[in-house]
Amino acid sequence: MIFHTTQLPGLLLIEPEEVHDTRGFFARTFCAEEFHAHELPTAFPQCNLSFNHKRGTLRGMHFQKAPHEELKLVRCTQGAVWDVVIDLRPDSPAYMQHLGFELTAQNRYQLVVPKGCAHGFQTLCDHTELFYMMSDPFAPGFGAGVRYNDPAFGIAWPLPVAVISERDAEYPDFQPPSP
Repeated sequence: MIFHTTQLPGLLLIEPEEVHDTRGFFARTFCAEEFHAHELPTAFPQCNLSFNHKRGTLRGMHFQKAPHEELKLVRCTQGAVWDVVIDLRPDSPAYMQHLGFELTAQNRYQLVVPKGCAHGFQTLCDHTELFYMMSDPFAPGFGAGVRYNDPAFGIAWPLPVAVISERDAEYPDFQPPSP
């Protein structure tokens, strides 16, 4: 695995190292030793699937509030998405900045979404599925989000929104925490 750092501290793009032969290829997607060396969790007590019927479906921007923040390891297993992470950590040098990545079943990239960041995606084709490994179990009552089109972040989504939940569409404008 090749771990690529990004402008957002702790946000990593993981590229598989494919070993090819006449059968196809083999690549690791997780190795506790390598994750430990990158100061990442080596145990993931919860895994989730997100299946989306239609191109243009938007899910996000979600996060878990303290003290139940969660790190996510995200991979697109079918189809393609534009995946976005917003840094909501007030002490981060990248506070309120965002980055987007194309994750596809073909490129097999994974994203490590750090605790304290909002995460969301838009499907680029029909019948798209994402697989999440979570550092912490979901804690009911601590789920939160910011609106996908909040001008505070200025995210440029690649497609018109075709499907979105009422909750995701109606998050209020972002209000930074008071000092």
